[in-house]
Amino acid sequence: MYHFLNHRDLLFERMLIVCMLSFLAVVNAGVSTGSHSLMALATYIVGQTPFPEFTVVLMLDDLQIAYYDSTTWKVVYRSHSDSQYYDEEQSDGGVIFQYIYNNLKRQAVYLKEQLNDTDHSGVHVHQRLVGCELLNNDKPGLLKSWDAFDQINTEEFAFNAEKNEMQAKMPWMPWSQQEWHNKKFLHEYIYQPICIKTLRRFLNMEKNKVMRKVKPRVRLIRKTLTDSQGLQISCLATGFYPRHINLTLFRDDQPVDDDQITGGEILPNGDGTYQMRKSLVISVEEQREKHKYNCTMKHLNLDNKLDITFDVAESDSGSISLSVVISVLVLMCVAVLIILIKWRKKTHSAGRGSETSKSDYSLTPSSTQDET
Repeated sequence: MYHFLNHRDLLFERMLIVCMLSFLAVVNAGVSTGSHSLMALATYIVGQTPFPEFTVVLMLDDLQIAYYDSTTWKVVYRSHSDSQYYDEEQSDGGVIFQYIYNNLKRQAVYLKEQLNDTDHSGVHVHQRLVGCELLNNDKPGLLKSWDAFDQINTEEFAFNAEKNEMQAKMPWMPWSQQEWHNKKFLHEYIYQPICIKTLRRFLNMEKNKVMRKVKPRVRLIRKTLTDSQGLQISCLATGFYPRHINLTLFRDDQPVDDDQITGGEILPNGDGTYQMRKSLVISVEEQREKHKYNCTMKHLNLDNKLDITFDVAESDSGSISLSVVISVLVLMCVAVLIILIKWRKKTHSAGRGSETSKSDYSLTPSSTQDET
């Protein structure tokens, strides 16, 4: 499903935490086009490290909006510390994050016992990804959470407020009937309402960033592989927002198998937009078969799907035509240069003949006077 950090990666944790949550917030929480998610990635560390024992990064879609840790026990907001809702948000954040802290801390003791870990000096990482989504019809979606301990998935949970249903996969810590009832009460009346309220509030504050729509620019790139004499074609979509996109490569109107394609990850650009590239290697034998390749893309900002065709045969003939055009242009330039040289010689010769005529004419009067 997803990967967490182990104790060997702690030095990189703070740098990776935002990128990891940015990816998971979309994949796990906001699959529906036009939906928005509020997700928190909480990290509880067992053992001595240079990092706080407990940290939380709060994300609105792919925008980091808040940070919380066990050093100050306060929520730090990135863009609206003077908000009129600051006290209320501090209170809500304190309730939610303190619950997560106590819960992860208690579970960590149990999980260490289950793993038969007797080394009290070791370092362990317990993480939880939790949050809610608001669907494109402005109705609350599921509240979800995933737990992992030292890279091992330990618990999955989902609460459906509309149906008042709760689902959980708990291979490590089974709940009693009373615990099940208490958790359902807390999620129905506290956690889900607070999450949706905060999500709507931040959507209103950050709507210019997270609700903007930027159309993708698409390029189909052809590259000759010198080692195999084959071709690599790549479909690149870049500069789009939001990050939901569907990019597919086709061969003769049939989707190319995933195991033949490289790339496909959504990567951030420096301007806050995203890009995705998918590549396919075409062997020399496939080139002779004259297949037709095209790239199809669907995005929130496109009314219809965008389809770009790439014909290998046409590309080859196009390369030949280009070389012919270049050769013709070179010959034309040489011909023009020869004509200019001949024209200059002719002009120069005509100029010398004119000077001779003028000299003869100037001598005529003087010679006439002498005869007289």
